[in-house]
Amino acid sequence: MHETGLKAVDSPRRERTPLVIGHRGAPSYRPEHTLASYELAIELGADLVEPDLVVTRDGELVARHENELSRSTDVAAHPEFAGRRRTQEVDGEEVTGWFTEDFTLAELRTLRAVERMPGVRPLNTAYDGRFGVLTLAEIVDLARRRSTPGHPVRVQAELKHPGWFAAQGLPMTELLTAELGRLDALRSDGPVVVMAFEPEALRRLRADLGSGGTRLVQLVEEEGVQDALVTPSGLREISTYADGIAPHKGRILLHGADGALIGVSDLITQAHRAGLTVEPWTLRPENVFLPSHLRRGSDPSGIGDAQTEARLLLALGVDGVITDAPETAHRARAELTAEAMAPVRPRV
Repeated sequence: MHETGLKAVDSPRRERTPLVIGHRGAPSYRPEHTLASYELAIELGADLVEPDLVVTRDGELVARHENELSRSTDVAAHPEFAGRRRTQEVDGEEVTGWFTEDFTLAELRTLRAVERMPGVRPLNTAYDGRFGVLTLAEIVDLARRRSTPGHPVRVQAELKHPGWFAAQGLPMTELLTAELGRLDALRSDGPVVVMAFEPEALRRLRADLGSGGTRLVQLVEEEGVQDALVTPSGLREISTYADGIAPHKGRILLHGADGALIGVSDLITQAHRAGLTVEPWTLRPENVFLPSHLRRGSDPSGIGDAQTEARLLLALGVDGVITDAPETAHRARAELTAEAMAPVRPRV
């Protein structure tokens, strides 16, 4: 995508209200992937909650950021599992720890969640040990229970390492298709949306689910091996198996080496031309994750102006934003809606 001026993106008008997607719930305030995090996200205005899915030894889909457990649970404090600590290569990276594929769901139920980024979010450690590991089915049940006619809530699930899990004898896409059937979530307007970085996993799901099946979204990394996906031809190819893209926000908001915002790309316009929705990730309120002009104070973990970042992306025409702090995007959306509905004052 080529760079344009800050105000030059000419996105077509979208009739749908942009969505607020609670990334792993509301992890700015509660440990990610916990019941408290998902519930708070809904209270803060999220239209969807976003679990990352990994697989257990007995083929259950559970919500963890990755299949290694020691960063997000208290597994290291369980002497009965000490012998399961090992080193293996996951998608080309050597990782040491405890892995979901070595545990049954019943065993995972004995673990408790902890804050995964305590250095950035130390206040969240107050909730360590209070919550357990959730399944996809439990998160869908939560979304259904918390939905109202005025605020329907859905689940936007990301498949983690589907190709790697399949190589371990745990075919994630097949397990997911079966689970979506059990959850009555096989329709495009159903309670579940599915995302993945691996195009092949999404192609398999589209073949299994059919053209009118569960909505699929292609995730796109910030830069590197997936650059071809965001060319016009790449976007057209995505449209043959997916309904939208979820690019790293840096694919839209372009930054210099010093972290300053220097422009925006035309990715939104190009994706819309290909018939794809656009939902960038991940908006986070801490200074370390924000462009330099939106940081407040010198503490990298201090809270900056994430609402302005959300407002810019929404004004550029995205169809939703994936955020760790749903209320910032909810307020930004309300501001833009109020401005759009305000009466035009006659000039005198």
